[in-house]
Amino acid sequence: MKAIFKKYVLNFKQASGTSRGVLRTKETFFIKISKNARVGIGECGLFRGLSADDCPEYEEKLAWTCEHIHLGLEVLLDELKAFPSIQFGLEQAFLSLAGATKFQLFDTGFFEGKEPISINGLIWMGTAEFMQQQIQEKLAQGFTTIKLKIGAIDFDKECELLASIRSRFSAREIELRVDANGAFTPENALDKLERLSKFDLHSIEQPIRQGQWKEMKTLCEKTPLPIALDEELIGVFDKEIKERLIEEIKPQYIILKPSLVGGIKGCNEWISIAEKNNIAWWMTSALESNIGLNAIAQYTSFLKTNMPQGLGTGGLFTNNVESPLYVKNGNIGYDTNKKWGQIYI
Repeated sequence: MKAIFKKYVLNFKQASGTSRGVLRTKETFFIKISKNARVGIGECGLFRGLSADDCPEYEEKLAWTCEHIHLGLEVLLDELKAFPSIQFGLEQAFLSLAGATKFQLFDTGFFEGKEPISINGLIWMGTAEFMQQQIQEKLAQGFTTIKLKIGAIDFDKECELLASIRSRFSAREIELRVDANGAFTPENALDKLERLSKFDLHSIEQPIRQGQWKEMKTLCEKTPLPIALDEELIGVFDKEIKERLIEEIKPQYIILKPSLVGGIKGCNEWISIAEKNNIAWWMTSALESNIGLNAIAQYTSFLKTNMPQGLGTGGLFTNNVESPLYVKNGNIGYDTNKKWGQIYI
């Protein structure tokens, strides 16, 4: 068995704003393994500034992984606990190698083109006018769940945007989610949650920065709207610490990004702990190319969840890998009549 990797830089169609700044490019890595004329492909979706494995020796660790591919998946996953995006890329590559085609990772109705997955329409931060424009586009495209990134512009204007949606659509017609990406402080978070609760929101993601367990626990106890942990899960690799985090904070939801929390194995562990504590979850992509997005969508389909997922990021890039994935009427699906384009490795 042999393995190689290659860096690839994805270019955004338009600059995308978050509370951490504006994104124009997204670095990622493809990994390819080959054995007996068969090939497996995976994506190691490093997220600079957010991934726990964003470190100077990242590519060195990828090279080490390729040199030691003969050790097999389970041994490598244990060796790569501090590199969740490499773990997920490896899982994809090994599943791809074993699949009927290198793009089939799970045997599901999604891959057969029969079971599209409900997703939220993502609204990026920007001026109030830009965000309003995105909202109109998502509604016209048939989305019934919309997620807005908040925390970058004036909070009053963000509330006005939410009020404008609610003046036209009830919570039964349009589900609204917001993602603060840790933009609030422990001192002002509860007041802001009170104001946001007036808009019948489904949930808010990560209202304060991760690592403040005591403050987040208090928020989850007192919050007038459900809180979903997102960044809070990043960098938590030990199962006992995962259990302590969930049992202490007691969030209403957790959000799983496979590239950031240890791939399929890591997600399965979080799901098991969450469900044991009666906490719901959903899956979200983390700006992977269509290679990684395809893997997350198939994995999500395999898990048989009905909640709208966060898998609508495939159309953000000018130079994404051409794929059979499509977004239509608020769903992501797989068009079996379309072919995959060239993979740059």
